[in-house]
Amino acid sequence: MALTIASLLCLAIVLSGQAYQKSDLSKELFFFRADTTGFKNDPENVIDNLPEGVTPDNNLTEALQVAASAGNMRDIYQVGLWNYCEADLKDGKEENWHCTDRQNYFWFNPFEVWKLENTSIQAAFPDDFKNGIETYHKVSRWMFIAYMIALVLTIAEVLVGISAIFSRWGSLITTIVSTAQTVFMIAAAATSTALYGTLISVFRTVLEPYNIKASWSSKMLSVLWIGVAFSIASGFFWLISVCCCSGKSPHKKVVVEKTPYTYERVASPYMGASANSHQMHDMGGHHGQSGHTYEPFRQQHV
Repeated sequence: MALTIASLLCLAIVLSGQAYQKSDLSKELFFFRADTTGFKNDPENVIDNLPEGVTPDNNLTEALQVAASAGNMRDIYQVGLWNYCEADLKDGKEENWHCTDRQNYFWFNPFEVWKLENTSIQAAFPDDFKNGIETYHKVSRWMFIAYMIALVLTIAEVLVGISAIFSRWGSLITTIVSTAQTVFMIAAAATSTALYGTLISVFRTVLEPYNIKASWSSKMLSVLWIGVAFSIASGFFWLISVCCCSGKSPHKKVVVEKTPYTYERVASPYMGASANSHQMHDMGGHHGQSGHTYEPFRQQHV
């Protein structure tokens, strides 16, 4: 149960990335980050000093210059699951943070963000870049669904897991839910890692020569895959609980049987007046061995 809750917390932290503009933690968690300051601040110098072996693409150069000169290009872009945030850099500090509204099936479209969508300038970008963005768009929908299913199943695992305390059948059901949760957790993590890794590769291949840099958050990936590890571990222990360590042990009644020969105290006086007289006589020391009082007992065969 503890591992399941830990997995749920990790998933909640991942989903909070870029979702809360005033949260420092939220700002540090992102799948993708683009830094355009190297090009935006001095585009002419960047073009004149392209890395050795890079042939200037006049159409791409013009497209980037248009986006920068029109004021449609911010310094920093950070992408989360629900939205993206943008900011300006001044003296090395990020300022004027603005985050877009959260929406389902979100994906980061640089052409739309830079106001180049459906224009002749968009066609100036290389096919590799456009194909990479289109692939990212298609797969991002599945990635969002995987995260939502993983979230629902993790919550269900916590709730159903309560039944495992009382019954091994509850453990079995919880194990089934946990297995499904782990599958979707791994799928979501693997998809987002591969997807944004591909997007970063596309940006670096096409735009890094123009000093537009792309990266991702190591913190985001660490929390995400730690959550996967917690999920796998919880599923393993739920499975073990099906066989043992689950449910309440029945209270066993200890039955104490009498031995074949027991002694029971008899009623007083025993055998009427004669017994009483005998007892008094013995107390006087005439026939007793020690001269001490004693209680008569009868032997009973059970």
